[in-house]
Amino acid sequence: MDESEVSSYTGRVIRLHFIAGLLAFVVPALGPFPSLASDTLWTGSRAGSARSEALVSAIRASADHGLNPAWYNLADIEKAVAPGADPAAAEALLTAAFVSYASDVSTGRVRANRIDKEISIDQRKVDKADLLTAAAEATDFAAYLASLPPKGDYPGLQKALAVWRDKRATAAFTPIPDGTALKPGMIDARVPLLRKRLAELELKLPDPSPIIDQYDEALAAVVKSYQETKGLTVDGVIGAKTVRSLNTTIDERIDQIVANLERRRWLQEDLGSRYVFVNAGDYSMVFVDAGKVAFQSLVIVGTPKDPTPEIQSVMRGFQTNPFWTVPQSIAGEEYLPLLRRDPNALASKGFKIFANWSDDTELDPNTVDWSSIHPKAFPYRIRQDSGATNALGYIFFPFNNKYGIYMHDTASRWLFTEGSRNFSHGCIRLLNPLDFVEKVFNGKNGFSKERVRQVIDSGQQAHYTFPEPVTLYVTYRTVSADAGGAATFRDDVYGRDRLVVKAMAKP
Repeated sequence: MDESEVSSYTGRVIRLHFIAGLLAFVVPALGPFPSLASDTLWTGSRAGSARSEALVSAIRASADHGLNPAWYNLADIEKAVAPGADPAAAEALLTAAFVSYASDVSTGRVRANRIDKEISIDQRKVDKADLLTAAAEATDFAAYLASLPPKGDYPGLQKALAVWRDKRATAAFTPIPDGTALKPGMIDARVPLLRKRLAELELKLPDPSPIIDQYDEALAAVVKSYQETKGLTVDGVIGAKTVRSLNTTIDERIDQIVANLERRRWLQEDLGSRYVFVNAGDYSMVFVDAGKVAFQSLVIVGTPKDPTPEIQSVMRGFQTNPFWTVPQSIAGEEYLPLLRRDPNALASKGFKIFANWSDDTELDPNTVDWSSIHPKAFPYRIRQDSGATNALGYIFFPFNNKYGIYMHDTASRWLFTEGSRNFSHGCIRLLNPLDFVEKVFNGKNGFSKERVRQVIDSGQQAHYTFPEPVTLYVTYRTVSADAGGAATFRDDVYGRDRLVVKAMAKP
């Protein structure tokens, strides 16, 4: 909740107190007024004092949620509740602090869709008047405050935040210098630094090689285990991505946890009993049916240049043997240079070029002066026919979104062996899509995976509708934590965690 909202709302609350009190005096026949309107909420009674004490305590502990007590004017409200303070001023200050804190801790401090154009979600919302009514009616206000944050994995992330803040006080940090890729067997002066950095990350190290600067297989095995936990390519090679990951500071990891706590507050508490949850942050997808995980898979998502957006939508079915119509941006940036070198470069991969976007008048690429075409104003439509080389593979899952992305099969299955799977233009590539749709149908409507495979083999384009729509959540979570606070980090390849933390700090 920003400062202008707090100020405006506080003004309305004070006016409502005054008007309600006046009406209660002038028109007693109207009967009793709600406690929020006719009584003070924070002062003048034992119940009010209990509320104010609980609120001050919660704000002092707001850092446990990745929030900052100063955002809620902690120093001022501590003075306001001290003996001899002005009750009217205390009421206004505590009301503003409560509405702001309660909103932030329950639905997020920032409006997610304002942070990044690649975020378009249905963020949780809270009515400010409802918050004040609930505060007035709560028999145990401290318990009410404790009920506001999300449940699920949120407490585990809180514990992880505490653990990593404790580490900050004592942990050492040895950066790894940039350089050429360090491969197993090589001798390099950075190897002792690498051993030291891995030890700082609490990884168990083998005995040093007799040659102190040698990057031996035993040490490479430790690096591979590290790469696997970070979603990096598991090859033991110390390249630019692995160096960048190893050089992530504790403060940056803490900021990641803070960002993921905030991101968790955005999400609805109840995702429903049937949904697909894609996490572009760790290249994973799960399908939940009847509240239980029915299918899970690796996914390939967008590159840092073309990131997969955070969205919510609905999946209603799929199509076999799809065409792929190449977006204009890809046609201009990637395919135009190929056509300039060889007008027939795309034909061997099943691409056809059409004169415009409104009909199927096919164009002979040898009749076009491709050097005269501007990449930002590519006028033709390029379409790839269905088949083994089609970029969408054999199955395509459309769903409504403003970014024009979708989920699909892929002809490049070998990319699923990579640890860091940022290879698409933003779409979500799914491993084993037929197994997924089999779980979605779950024996209903006479669905048969074998018959669909026969349809695919025949080259037929067929459309299938799911028995029930499936809610889709595409998010970007780079930290997970178990109930004890043990955290698993993925690197913030899209830079969104940094944007979230920066936005949270704004007034």
